[in-house]
Amino acid sequence: MSPLSQAPVFEFSLGDWNTRASVRASAHDYRLPNDVAQQLETRHWFPPAFLPYLAHPAIEAAGRSVVHRLTANHLVHFLDYTTLLEHRIVNRAVEVIVHGELPVDVPPPMKTAALQLYTDEGYHALFSHQVAEQIAGFYGITGRPVMPRRITRMIRLIDETLPEQRPLTWFLLGFVSETIIARELLDVCRDSLVSGVNDMLRDHLTDEARHSRYFTEVFHYLWLHLVPQQRAFAATTLLEIFGIFFETDEQWLRQSLCDAGIANVAVLEILDSLTTLQASRRRARTGSIATLNALKKAGFFAEPYNQILFARAGLIDG
Repeated sequence: MSPLSQAPVFEFSLGDWNTRASVRASAHDYRLPNDVAQQLETRHWFPPAFLPYLAHPAIEAAGRSVVHRLTANHLVHFLDYTTLLEHRIVNRAVEVIVHGELPVDVPPPMKTAALQLYTDEGYHALFSHQVAEQIAGFYGITGRPVMPRRITRMIRLIDETLPEQRPLTWFLLGFVSETIIARELLDVCRDSLVSGVNDMLRDHLTDEARHSRYFTEVFHYLWLHLVPQQRAFAATTLLEIFGIFFETDEQWLRQSLCDAGIANVAVLEILDSLTTLQASRRRARTGSIATLNALKKAGFFAEPYNQILFARAGLIDG
């Protein structure tokens, strides 16, 4: 019996998109509250638990206002990055699905759902930009937008890929991004954040949970139909992409810390702790759980070579 004859049934659906997508259903305006200063007595711009460098003695000694400034810096950078990611990366990944650029012919329902997802991502870029602008104005953050290292490296990966392999690479970038961000947003939304920010992130999470399921299904479908050479390319490319997503943006973080008045010696200590190979691998292993589960579900690790490849990279047990 052919393996494809045992293939699972796919839905390729975003569910009740017409009534559930944030762009259709959300009533939030994502404006910062008038009592921001009061809210910051008990809330955050971004969960401190996600920024381990805040525990450095120099930052703790600097006080709450510096912590708030650093978390605001991080959130603005994250939202500027999100705006670029949605437009330049994820929606380009969606385009290769919609317009038949992938090496596998895809079913029409997959293309229809992709067009809905494309609309969602445009809205995510809009509200990410709107909230970033407000926070930047509140703190007087200048020099925006800074091109995040992650975006630069993704574009470079595409540029260095052979033209015939670029559509699959675009899709893999979207697949990793959408499965990672859903988990990130879920964790972030567990914290008590400033209203407006909280509304925006929760609406984003609602959409991205569906997007993650969609990209997981599409990857599964593609994996079943890719030829061995394409599978080998996908496996090595996925490893490169994981490395991109969990690398510290050293230049931006250095500037953020310096702008907040953190002494150079403390800045160097913080960067040294975050930029080691071991630290990057820990972030990748923890942050990519949803993506690794999607790979496993698709049968990716049934191929011994892939299991060895990812174990050597520290992403899974050997």
